[in-house]
Amino acid sequence: MPWAPGWGSGTVAEPRVDYDRIAPGYNRRFAAGSTPGVAAALCSLAGILAANARPLAILEVGCGTGHWLAGLAGSGRLCGLDLSAGMLYQARQRSAALDLVRGRAGQLPFPDGAFDLVYCVNALHHFDDRPAFVAEARRVLRAGGALAVAGMDPRRAWAGWYVYDYFPGTYEADLARFPSWGTVADWLIAAGFGPLAWQTVEEIHEARRGRAVLADPFLDKDTTSQLTLLDEGAYAAGLKRIEAVLAAAESAGQTVPFATDLTLDILVGRVPAPSGRGKADLARP
Repeated sequence: MPWAPGWGSGTVAEPRVDYDRIAPGYNRRFAAGSTPGVAAALCSLAGILAANARPLAILEVGCGTGHWLAGLAGSGRLCGLDLSAGMLYQARQRSAALDLVRGRAGQLPFPDGAFDLVYCVNALHHFDDRPAFVAEARRVLRAGGALAVAGMDPRRAWAGWYVYDYFPGTYEADLARFPSWGTVADWLIAAGFGPLAWQTVEEIHEARRGRAVLADPFLDKDTTSQLTLLDEGAYAAGLKRIEAVLAAAESAGQTVPFATDLTLDILVGRVPAPSGRGKADLARP
């Protein structure tokens, strides 16, 4: 899989995932329920902010089908922004209470100080201009509010992910298109965010054994951007590699494991509040 030299910088020009096309089946990726820690961290952060604010105004940028917004139901006004009309259509089917807007992360169509919490989950690497998104998040946040960025850094895939093993080039492409947490922290500091807090919210350690791997929703080309970006030939070749390993193991009377060892983290930066206000600790979102 080819990748462009600029992917790891603030401004990217990566091949586009056609989210309008894959939107109808995208929720399959959430069927396994393998990331409760992300939802818990967002709910905890909303609770901390609610101690200092009026009923919260929350914005998810790159909201997709509204999965993470649904987990914050009851926290206040919930807004979602996405570039994909197809994804927003799916989100509207989930809940009529969501305030959904089509737009770009680097040009948020909201007034200054409109929100108490802005967040994105597994989406930052898709944004055209990441530093512009961070600056825009700072602009639309009220004093005492917070920006939370949650997701994966492939540099922290300690033991690996079988997708990287069987689909050559996907790991190298992820290294190029996913910024490191240090880089993201630099963007937040440059945008004027005050104290930053970073923590691991999910450690995924699992192994699908034998043909059970073929039922993994993350092996579906239309639910995993690492695979969606592959052309049909490269994707088919990866599946053939898996089938060959399965066949060889079965011939030897063995069951081969397909491991997933990934870490999801969250980085939170707050907007400095006026002295004496908004002192709730965000160090443990």
